[in-house]
Amino acid sequence: MNIQNLKLLLDITQTHSFLRTAEKNHMSASTLSRHIQRMEEEIGQPLLLRDNRQVTLTEAGKKFLTFAEQTWLSWQHIQQELSQKQNELEGELKLFCSVTAAYSHLPKILERFRQRYPKVEIKLSTGDPAKALHTVQSLKADLALAGKPEFLPPNIAFQSIDDMSLSLVVPRIACPATKLLQQSPIDWQSIPFILPVEGPARQRIDHWFKLQKIRKPQIYATVEGHEAILSMVAVGCGVAMLPDVVVKHSSVSNQVSYFLPDIAIKPFELGVCVQQRRLKEPIIQSFWRLLSDLN
Repeated sequence: MNIQNLKLLLDITQTHSFLRTAEKNHMSASTLSRHIQRMEEEIGQPLLLRDNRQVTLTEAGKKFLTFAEQTWLSWQHIQQELSQKQNELEGELKLFCSVTAAYSHLPKILERFRQRYPKVEIKLSTGDPAKALHTVQSLKADLALAGKPEFLPPNIAFQSIDDMSLSLVVPRIACPATKLLQQSPIDWQSIPFILPVEGPARQRIDHWFKLQKIRKPQIYATVEGHEAILSMVAVGCGVAMLPDVVVKHSSVSNQVSYFLPDIAIKPFELGVCVQQRRLKEPIIQSFWRLLSDLN
């Protein structure tokens, strides 16, 4: 039984897709299919059911999955034990975070990690922080910096690294939004808001709308990425509630101002998330321990 074939099977059970698993492992879908077929031939039974939408395990596949998980973890452990020195850990670690987090929180962590494990190659990708959890669940990233959602999936481990405060940010230039904010009392129903599509920040904003009794907020746009939202505020499209760290590190911070609402906005936790089952993999386990040391 080929050890790497077991890992391919584990990846498929996470992505439910031959195409995404093949891309993750840098091979064609036909090559991946041949690896799985060889395993099925060795076992004598089909392990997967495939249709146009997704891939699922057969009953035999479900039983074999337990063996595959235990064998893969054992292989990871023996590799680590056979290393003469801990800092000889080698391999690749895929990280995902927002553009802001890439220079606000990640540098300190990566500097320490590279000092301890110089042979581990870091593959960093950035994007909308609301998608951070999905990148881990779909195996597009091993670890991701993410805001902690209200309901954390049971198969996800989360280690907090900071509290993220949010503020109401408004344009400095004269525009319809700033004129409306000069009224007394303020008609919050008429203020144009620029909102994130989803994620912990959006959850906090929706909760604030309820506390402020804004039943039907005036939504100018929903946008992916806090940095893009801030740029739209800067040119006068509307107002937004954003993490303070985004404003602090933005090149357009001098084009916006803070507005203090009557009701404060609840902060959320920023942390690193990973699939629970992957915490025993040597590289991920080492990164996780380093986070504990830094905290």
